[in-house]
Amino acid sequence: MTPTLVIFAKAPQAGQVKRRLAATISDAAATQFYRHTLAAMIRRLGPDPRWQTVLAVTPDRAAWPMAVRYNVPVVEQGSGNLGDRMNRVMQGLPPGPVVIIGSDIPDIRPGHIQHAFKALGDHEAVFGPGDDGGYWLVGLRRRPMIPSIFADVRWSTEHALADTLANFDDGAEIATLDTLTDIDTGEDYTVWRRRAFGAES
Repeated sequence: MTPTLVIFAKAPQAGQVKRRLAATISDAAATQFYRHTLAAMIRRLGPDPRWQTVLAVTPDRAAWPMAVRYNVPVVEQGSGNLGDRMNRVMQGLPPGPVVIIGSDIPDIRPGHIQHAFKALGDHEAVFGPGDDGGYWLVGLRRRPMIPSIFADVRWSTEHALADTLANFDDGAEIATLDTLTDIDTGEDYTVWRRRAFGAES
């Protein structure tokens, strides 16, 4: 059973992505950041032979030339909130462990994904916590069953990870990875640019 990495992505259209960031740096700059980060992520993670990479997209009927360019298959997220859409993807993929990541965390590297799949060898689930109370990665072993863990989660709040963990049965074996930053605000963006490109940025 081949492990599957799923990158959750929105079509990189101005006004539709990174709205909190756009309020500080402009729609054009926020969209450019998102498009660049997503393309770099697909390029970095997609060809890795240790897993199959899939792009889960919204809107469902949007064109995805970068998926064609990097030969990454596309599945539709479908309707509903983030939990509904992640649950649909988790339930619908072929057998084997599945890891889902967001598309706007520029620090994700192949080593993070490999550690997640390794953790699923002896854990039911794995999470990559964000520094804002959410998470940038969630993975499930998906055997002997696929648990439904995304109900009643307060998405886009500091409670998202805690709410998701509360959906597991007592005693569930859950692993955690490094804490990474989702670039949501102008402050996040400034800190990331200084780290990535040097103090003059």
